[in-house]
Order: sequence, then structure tokens, then C-alpha cells
Amino acid sequence: MSDHHIPTHDSWVADTCTLPTAERPLRLAEFDQFFTAAVRAVDRMSAGHLRLRLDGAAQVEVTARDLTARESSCCSFFTFDLSRTDPDSLTLDVQVPAGHVDVLDALAARATAVTGER
Repeated sequence: MSDHHIPTHDSWVADTCTLPTAERPLRLAEFDQFFTAAVRAVDRMSAGHLRLRLDGAAQVEVTARDLTARESSCCSFFTFDLSRTDPDSLTLDVQVPAGHVDVLDALAARATAVTGER
């Protein structure tokens, strides 16, 4: 797959994000790594609701909780809900208010592109 279909690296960073600009590429790389390693499916439930189906490994849960907690601290408009659907899988629901649907659109596009839509 060529990179021309993958959104630019910072396309889903909202203007309201309080993470220092110098740290943003590192956070984006962490999300890319997480998407590549853990995401098994990307489902758009509604305009403001994205569901990521994850590998159920214990380390995936630890990483998801850490990453989403840090992201919530700088982009407070995100709501993350991690749940274990069965022993082998996790679900991460990501929700945003109507004013940030464009950010969720870009995040969904990035997750889909990086995972190769497995």
C-alpha cells in the first residue's frame, strides 16, 4: 500500500490540543504503533463514535489505557471507553462532540490506513 492514501501525520490533531507542539510527532507515532500492533477492525458507529476492535493481549490493554489517559489529558473532548468483550478481544470506543467530528474522521482514516483494513 502506498503512503499517498494515508492522512498526513498531524491531520487529526485538533487546534484545541494542549500537547506541546514538539511532543505531537511522538504521540502520533505512538498511535500509529498502537494501531498497527493492536487494532483488528475499525467500525464507525456514528458521526461522533468510532469503535476499534483490539487484540485481547494483556499488554494491549495496558498500552490502550496509558495512551488514552494521556490523550484525554491534552485533548479533553475525547471520550475513551475500553472494555473486554471476551478473553481474546478488547473494544475501544472513541467518542467526540459534534464540534470535533472532523478530528474523529481523521483518526478513523489514520487507523484504517495504518492497519491496512484487516
